[in-house]
This record gives sequence, structure tokens and C-alpha cells, in this order.
Amino acid sequence: MALTKAERRLRIRRRIRKVVTGTAQKPRLSVFRSNKEIYAQLIDDVNQTTLLSYSSRNKEMEGATGTKSDKSYQVGQGLAKLAAEKGITEVCFDRGGYLYHGRVKQLAEGAREGGLKF
Repeated sequence: MALTKAERRLRIRRRIRKVVTGTAQKPRLSVFRSNKEIYAQLIDDVNQTTLLSYSSRNKEMEGATGTKSDKSYQVGQGLAKLAAEKGITEVCFDRGGYLYHGRVKQLAEGAREGGLKF
């Protein structure tokens, strides 16, 4: 029996999470993409805490115009700026089972442009 899109993504996500873990020094950059918005957070898996988060729904993003991909790029840059303020320069990228394409790729490129290394 064929898998649904959600089941397929869940399998891919579990396979990624076996390998990708975050620490306080090198947190995991987790991405969630909905139909309209995109969310990113830096997670310390050792202590099971979210260090910081940023999304296209933040107040700083309220006046943002452009396509969803443009907003994703801006989310990546905003997240990198907050991470730099907290002294985080290196992260592990967790694409959350999504293809590294489109909005997920734009978020990653924006974060790299903002100064994060992964």
C-alpha cells in the first residue's frame, strides 16, 4: 500500500533525526513549513530546550512583502541575526523531512548569508 505524503515525510524526518542532533554549542536548526508560513528554531537536544525561534509571523516580518520564498530568506537572515546576538555561529541543519528545495533552501541560504555556518 502506498504511503501518504505525511507518512513519507515522517519516515524521512525520523531517518534524518537519527543522525542530526544539536548541542548548546552547535544547536539543531529545525525547519517547519506550512502552506502560508515558515518557522525555524534552534534546539539543544542534549538539554531538550529551544534556544531561540524565528518565523514569518514575527512582528519584525509584519511589513515584509514579496513571495513566500522571499520571506523564507528573510526568516533565515533574522534567525542568524538573533543567533549572532546569543553567540551561536555554527548549527546542524534539520530540514524536517522536506526536500532541500524552494522555501527550505531559501531559509538556509538566508541563514548562511546572515553568518551561520552549517
